[in-house]
Amino acid sequence: MLGVFIDNQGTVRNGWKILGFLALLNLVGFATTPLVRLWPAAWQGVLPGRWFDVAISLLVTWLCLRAEEKPFAEVGLHPGGRFLRETALGALGGFMLMLTTAGFIRGLGGFHWIRTTGTGPADLVAGAWFFLAVACFEEILFRGYAFQRTVRGLGFRGAQILFALAFASGHWGNPGMTGATKAWATLNIALAAVLLAFCWRRTGSLALPIGVHLGWNWTQGNLLGFRVSGTEAPGWWTPVFHGRPEWLTGGAFGLEASAACALVCGAAIFGLWRWKGWPSGGASRSSVS
Repeated sequence: MLGVFIDNQGTVRNGWKILGFLALLNLVGFATTPLVRLWPAAWQGVLPGRWFDVAISLLVTWLCLRAEEKPFAEVGLHPGGRFLRETALGALGGFMLMLTTAGFIRGLGGFHWIRTTGTGPADLVAGAWFFLAVACFEEILFRGYAFQRTVRGLGFRGAQILFALAFASGHWGNPGMTGATKAWATLNIALAAVLLAFCWRRTGSLALPIGVHLGWNWTQGNLLGFRVSGTEAPGWWTPVFHGRPEWLTGGAFGLEASAACALVCGAAIFGLWRWKGWPSGGASRSSVS
């Protein structure tokens, strides 16, 4: 009976660790809900509510790692110069992915841009701060402790499939998730999850996926003016659509619901699959299971 909980090495099985992480996440999230509700609306620009989610996910990750007597670095959280450089490089990569996707669609006559009145540099900075919180929370949740323990239990491919499905289904409640748009958005968000998992795999760090996630959302929304997973963001530019099909442009959901995004994501995944990681090694960059 004990073997159900303990493996041959005498440690708790990965499945129970994952369930414990999820249970703690829900428990701490429920317990801190009153704090979030009491947070003054005027302070949202300085510390958006998403940073509470980041704090909760970090706390739960720390508790789970503490139980294993492991440091934060074990899941790819190791603040320092290298972490900042990889985050910045990832943000540049996310920027290029969205700019390339938008360029394809514009080249096919999908839209043109006009300058958005009333937006300025402060909106770009505020958007980056907000989307950094979103990226940190979602990467800790979907590529952090639970994902990495799933890799140990099912292998990298199995964990990719499971968490790509979870990541995509987690967006099903977003605005605009209907009909053919839902199919394309689900495909592209799942591909994005695979791409971000490869970013972790090849570097052994959450810095690169956090950066890519940040650059992806910020460029799509605050810079280029598209919706981000169906949610509006104040854009520096505003796209004016030319009546082309939504499977091409992404429509009201954003670039993540376009066929062009699938092509760009697929090319990026192939590149990461071929890439062997940084020259200075890390255990997590070993070949795909």
